[in-house]
Order: sequence, then structure tokens, then C-alpha cells
Amino acid sequence: MTLSIVIVNWNSKEFLRKCLESFRQTRGGLTPQVIVVDGGSFDGCGEMLAAEFPEVEFIQSPDNIGFGRSNNLGFESATGEALLLLNPDTELHPGALAALLDELRLRPEAGMIGARLLNTDGSLQYSAVHPLPTPWNAAFDSDRARRRWWNAKGRRTGTHAFEVEAVSGACMMMRSETFRKLGGFDPRYFMYAEDMDLCYRIHQSGLKILHAPQAVVTHHGGGSSGTQFSKFSAVMIREALAFYFNTHHGPAAAMLYRLLIMASAGVRIPCLCLVAALGSAGARASSKTSIVKWWTLLRWALGLEDWSAVWFRLGKAAETPAKA
Repeated sequence: MTLSIVIVNWNSKEFLRKCLESFRQTRGGLTPQVIVVDGGSFDGCGEMLAAEFPEVEFIQSPDNIGFGRSNNLGFESATGEALLLLNPDTELHPGALAALLDELRLRPEAGMIGARLLNTDGSLQYSAVHPLPTPWNAAFDSDRARRRWWNAKGRRTGTHAFEVEAVSGACMMMRSETFRKLGGFDPRYFMYAEDMDLCYRIHQSGLKILHAPQAVVTHHGGGSSGTQFSKFSAVMIREALAFYFNTHHGPAAAMLYRLLIMASAGVRIPCLCLVAALGSAGARASSKTSIVKWWTLLRWALGLEDWSAVWFRLGKAAETPAKA
């Protein structure tokens, strides 16, 4: 089975270099087609690729068209029977590519396969396996909730993939025909939740989502968007999820999500204020950042931080939405 790898870069040149170096070191006898799309960041990755990775196909988008649409653009040039969508801030471990490809070849019911993700320090990244979004789990998401889901659904190890609800968009392998039939990523999502939308549509098509514990990938996380609190990112994540709920579950689900965000903020903010007043120096600093985040989200849920016009302008500029 031939393989095409699509990587979308946005201000992540150094991460991209390490990602491609790891690919060279771990690909074994595989010779996949590798396509890099720069989503209008013009960070010099094209020059770096020409000098250091001339075998990589490079596509320069003149504008920042968003994560999903950039992947769709790269897929237009893909020739492989299998497709791997890979974040630039990942590093492949030995055997990861072969393991994903073998599972896809052996499992005709597989619509998508995800890898076991590790943080930079080698610890498990719980977001590798998670449930499809609901208003409840999205509103009350936390590190503890993600860890609990992992312990219930993702902690198994072994040499064979097993079924899960959804996998991280950092590393997704599927048959090219599956991606093509589904219309790729829904271009109405500028960023965030497009991977969950794709997982949902794969389930709706009758195929399964699998997690391959033997395929290990380090995902540094935040290589493009940064790890500090971003008002833009915090609000856009919620706008994307509200759009997801409205699209797949109706306006009532989207409204319920806003109400639950209000409730979640109402619970968290007083607790965080106590920590900010009584906690250690480190806890106080962290809680103050969290207070700003949840105050912003409370305002969003109340309609006082209405960025929907920005989100729709970014995401709905696409010509044609994906097929449901």
C-alpha cells in the first residue's frame, strides 16, 4: 500500500525540520510521498525544504486558509493509497509508520487510525484518545477528565489497534479513498474541531476509529499556536465546538453548550479566586491566568465576547463545504 504524508506548516519551521529528520531516521524501507503545505506563514520553510529535504513536495498557500483547507490543498497532490495527516510538531518513533500502515492494510473496517502520543518529556498525552464532543464533556473538559477517559479507554498496550471514539488530529492515518469520499476536512472550520468533525463523519459512514498503541509519536504540542493563554484561541475553540454541535446535533445542542460553559465558569472562577488568594506563589500565578481564561469564556457564553463574525469570516470563506 503506497503512502502519502501531508504536513501543514504555520510558523513551525524548526519543528518541521525535526519532524522530517525523524521521518528519515525511522521510515525503514518505506518511501512515502511527503507533501508540506505552508498556510501563508512565509516562515522560510520553503527555503529550508529545498536545501535540506529536496525530496519533499512543497506547496505555498498565499493566504492563511486554515488548518483543514490547507490539508485539503495538500491532499489534491497526494498519490498514495494511504494518507497520513501529520502535525509539524511531531517526531516519529522507530516503526510507527510501518505499524500504522500495517493496521490500515489489515483492518478493512478502519476509517482512521491514530498513534500513541507522548509529550516532550516522554509522558503520555491523554488527548491521543478521547470521546467525540458532547455539550457536557466539552464544557467540563479538564486534565483530570482526560486522564479518566484515557484510563478507561486508551491505556491498553499491545501490538494491535483497538476501537475508540476519536483520535487526535496530530496524527491521523486513513485510506485516501475514505478522505476523498468524505470530502476531506469541512472547510467551514478555520481551525479547531475539524478533526472531531471528520471523526464524527467517519463513524456516520459506518467505518471505525482505531488507536494503535504500538505506533508511538512524540507530539510537542503548541508549536504553532503557543502554550500561553490566548484569548483568540480560547474563544475560537468554543466557536468551533458550537458550530460542530449546531451542525451535527442541532441548535438546541449548541445552546446547551453555551449554558454549560456558563455553569462551568461559574463553578471554576470562585475556586480559582480562592487559590489566587491563598495558594502558593506558583499556584497563584497559574490560577490568575485561568481566571482570565474562564472570565473570557463566561463573557463569550453570555454573548459579550461575540467573535462569531470573525470565525465565520475565516472559516466560511471556503467555496464548498464538505459532504456530511
